[in-house]
Amino acid sequence: MAYDGAVDEPSPGTRRGAYDKGVRRRREILDRAIEVFAARGAEGTSLRAIGEAIGVSHAALKHYFASREELLIEVYRAAEERSVVEDPPPPDATVVGLMTHAARRNHGVPGLVQLYSTLVAAALEEGHEPSREFFGERFAHLRQLLAERITAEQAAGRIRPDVPPEVAAALIIAASDGLQVQWLLDPAVDIEKSLELLESLLGA
Repeated sequence: MAYDGAVDEPSPGTRRGAYDKGVRRRREILDRAIEVFAARGAEGTSLRAIGEAIGVSHAALKHYFASREELLIEVYRAAEERSVVEDPPPPDATVVGLMTHAARRNHGVPGLVQLYSTLVAAALEEGHEPSREFFGERFAHLRQLLAERITAEQAAGRIRPDVPPEVAAALIIAASDGLQVQWLLDPAVDIEKSLELLESLLGA
């Protein structure tokens, strides 16, 4: 259509249709990126490599993801969301049981634990604000969620009443993450038994 100098305001329906199409396209890219990451690992998931693998130009890919770091964060977020939908925790899971289930589930997604560790390490370095912001918010939300569960379990008599919920929440996260890093280096590390021991130490 030739430009005639007038500014056409798209109708609400048109804007909504374009938005929905963009959301679907972004999801398609992420789904394919998860597959590419699982096959190649973090080192093989540059924006250009992902674009080549899914048939999208580098410029088009940058329309959805400003940087490789942003792409990897969204790949991790999407892979985790998909795994939670496919394998939700039992409704009666204890607070430590939630983390045990998550660790077991993460190991079933190729490369997810490695990607998590890579992004957390990046978040500790200067110049990686996207990772720092993502994990800062993620840890804060997770600590709050677990602290609430701990408080409920204390009220039910399953966790010692002298345990500060916020402190215990941070400890449980640290134990789960640290054990998964050890597992990356040595698959013989038994994450579930270690977390079961932690749960027994917190028990009333």
